[in-house]
Amino acid sequence: MKEINELLNFAKIEGVLDDPETASLFIDNNKVLSLNAVEGLVVKLREQKDGVDINVKVLPGVIIKKPVHFCFGILHKSKVQKINMNIVIGKGASMNVFSYCIFPKNDPSKHMMEGKIKLEEGSTFRYFEKHIHSAQGTSKVYPHATVKIGKGARFRTDLELIGGRVGLIDIDYNLSCDADSSSDFITKISGSGKDIINIRERATLIGENAKAVLRSRIAARDETKAEVYNKITAKAAGSFGHVDCTEILQGNGKVKAYPEVEVLHPLARVTHEANLGGVDNRQLETLMARGLSKIEAEDLIIKGILS
Repeated sequence: MKEINELLNFAKIEGVLDDPETASLFIDNNKVLSLNAVEGLVVKLREQKDGVDINVKVLPGVIIKKPVHFCFGILHKSKVQKINMNIVIGKGASMNVFSYCIFPKNDPSKHMMEGKIKLEEGSTFRYFEKHIHSAQGTSKVYPHATVKIGKGARFRTDLELIGGRVGLIDIDYNLSCDADSSSDFITKISGSGKDIINIRERATLIGENAKAVLRSRIAARDETKAEVYNKITAKAAGSFGHVDCTEILQGNGKVKAYPEVEVLHPLARVTHEANLGGVDNRQLETLMARGLSKIEAEDLIIKGILS
């Protein structure tokens, strides 16, 4: 119970364990601390020597009314945590998940997430991934997933760092989008010190009228290195994709963006937008004229971009 309370305190969430109608899963290192499933949500777990296998299924037609809470943490000495996650959202089903990845210790812990996500026809899945890393930037985190989005399904994922320094984060998502589906992938990360941010996002629109948006909002302070690679391939009539990458540079940081678009049907369309560089001078001057220092003004602008 001590470890669960620590995870709850870091995530700043309350009342989860007291509500039997709220599904939750808590894991510290490679040990399952607690699981509460609700009707229509099937969760199977298997602890391994170097990780945990998690199989989650929302039964067809089931609407999970309250957000599901996942907490994955490394609270003790340096460990390698490997989460093998398989999620299936049944036909016409719906679920929202808040996932907290918590690695607060000042040691080189490594968290590896290998996910497989399948949305069946007409389903909805929203995955809000919130990271809390060590203040010293020692964490190494690898969120990787393949996502298959069925006909008419709706998928959204938001990934953001809400505490600590990045350390190293390597994000790799590969989406396959069927007819009339939609997907929205949003990443918001602020790096400092010698943080390393690598993002690879790919979406293939294989069905008619499929839609995908890949959005990245990155701040690279000090000596942070950030690389963002986004690719959308549109293969069917009416399919539409958009890549939107903003990277703000401060100090001696380095930022790179590689937006790639591929259209394989005359009735498909993909657009892209990349904005790299320092903060906007006009915004900076306006805020400084109102009494803010240059550093305060820059921080406020960056906070706005990441909000």
